[in-house]
Amino acid sequence: MLADNLLKIRKRKNYTQQRVADYLGITRPAYTAYEKGNRQPDYETLKKLSALYDVTIDYLLGNETSTPIDEIEKEEKDIAKRMEQIRKDLSSEDGLLFNGEPMSDEAVESFLEAMEYAVRQTQRINKKYIPKKYRDKEQK
Repeated sequence: MLADNLLKIRKRKNYTQQRVADYLGITRPAYTAYEKGNRQPDYETLKKLSALYDVTIDYLLGNETSTPIDEIEKEEKDIAKRMEQIRKDLSSEDGLLFNGEPMSDEAVESFLEAMEYAVRQTQRINKKYIPKKYRDKEQK
């Protein structure tokens, strides 16, 4: 369960194995062994992983079902749909202007990345303040 969760969460975050290994202060093959289930991380490493991925250790170990991976994948799809709609709205205009000047493709991409970050942060923050009984109704 741990190996599967590590792989799914890392991919969801778009992190490379090398990035995670560098964060943990270990080699990439050592981290790969965690994802393959050939090696188990110690408690300190689990704490670092839970901080990096913004989940609990119980969640990593598969003992917590309050935020299943399916729910995370649904959130990712919702964000992707939201971002696609924003992209369509922006591209349907005659072009974007910033301070009266047309925006380059690179500037538009940068703007969209910032918007995605804002959407993700807002969603994460809202989850902290919405009581679970109301969250369940929203998901249905």
